[in-house]
Amino acid sequence: MKLLIDQVNWPDAFPEKPEASVEVTNDHEYLYLHYRVQGEQLRAVTTEDQGPVWEDSCVEFFCQVPGERHYYNFETNCIGAMVASRRRGRAEDVQPLLKEEMALIRRQCTFPREAFEEKDGLWSWEVELAIPLRLIFRNQAPVFPQKLRANFYKCADKTHKPHFVSWQPINLPKPDFHCPQFFQEIILS
Repeated sequence: MKLLIDQVNWPDAFPEKPEASVEVTNDHEYLYLHYRVQGEQLRAVTTEDQGPVWEDSCVEFFCQVPGERHYYNFETNCIGAMVASRRRGRAEDVQPLLKEEMALIRRQCTFPREAFEEKDGLWSWEVELAIPLRLIFRNQAPVFPQKLRANFYKCADKTHKPHFVSWQPINLPKPDFHCPQFFQEIILS
């Protein structure tokens, strides 16, 4: 399924809306996410996993197994550096994925994993992720459920035109993606 990441949730403070979409597929082993982005700025300062990738040109996937209290965040900048964790809130019970678990996530990006400061102009880029389903459905292998609650995001906190867009709307007074109450159900095929 192809989803548009086009909800500008805070238009007065952050009106910027790059074109962004994600194609979601899966097989019996992986969840595949293929992001396509086009926007006016491009930034990739963070090169290491578990660093502040959200400050760069970044795409994000947050998901929750129905009935669980924890959710997962997978945040990836345009060069493939990633933050991933299991958590109950922005700062509540945060459990970063282990280095060995991070290594299981396959990543392919338009740009090589080399840092660069913000560049102006019109940029198109893609990020492809293959996330092992066993990282999300930890106690349910080898047969995984067919549903997840999720939201997808595009952000770039430290660019000259910061933005915070989402697939599903977020009804909060200021930017915050750590809000499972606004996740929506997606069906895994």
